[in-house]
Amino acid sequence: MQKNKLLSHLETFLTPRRIALFDKVIQERTNHFTVATQDVYQLHNTSAVIRSCEVFGIQNIHVIEERKPKRIDREIAMGAQKWVDVNRYSTSKECIQELRNRGYQIVATTPYGESTALHDFNIDKPSAIFFGTEKDGLSEEILSEADCSIRIPMVGFTESLNISVSAAIILQHITSVLKNSTINWELSIEEKENLKYEWLKKCIKNSDTIISRYISENV
Repeated sequence: MQKNKLLSHLETFLTPRRIALFDKVIQERTNHFTVATQDVYQLHNTSAVIRSCEVFGIQNIHVIEERKPKRIDREIAMGAQKWVDVNRYSTSKECIQELRNRGYQIVATTPYGESTALHDFNIDKPSAIFFGTEKDGLSEEILSEADCSIRIPMVGFTESLNISVSAAIILQHITSVLKNSTINWELSIEEKENLKYEWLKKCIKNSDTIISRYISENV
């Protein structure tokens, strides 16, 4: 059965205004950039990064939890985890390998070393932006594996920003540059359909029952 027919059926359970909002937001989603966090101690910071990803159209976030698995703080994320895909990993190696397999270059964020200033970062390649812990930053493992690193230029005495602030600044900049470029950054038609399908399922009460009934009646 063609998914677009099932989508059309599911759309009848939501208002036209809601469907129009779905379509508008999906058009702004991208997988050209993705975000990864490594062992962020403060739960609200991970949740805030997820919220920034959703706000700026980043569909996938990758959470490395080597030391202690964490739940997503629903209040801080303000429902953002409902609209983005959160991928979890038990090791940094596993996360890096998966992202490389998906065609991403690994980009470390660090205020130290010979990192590239944010406004000079080349957005052409699909990139996974890695953020580290509040106290120690990214591990040596990720820094050594990174294809490049970027920094937010700062002129004060303080050497670093909170991870949630850094993520918001970086994502706002690179997505703005991306969407003003000629790069094909949008999701594919299939990705858009799959994403809309998942969103509809989450918003419709008893969606699994409705889908099963529709399939059984239209096979």
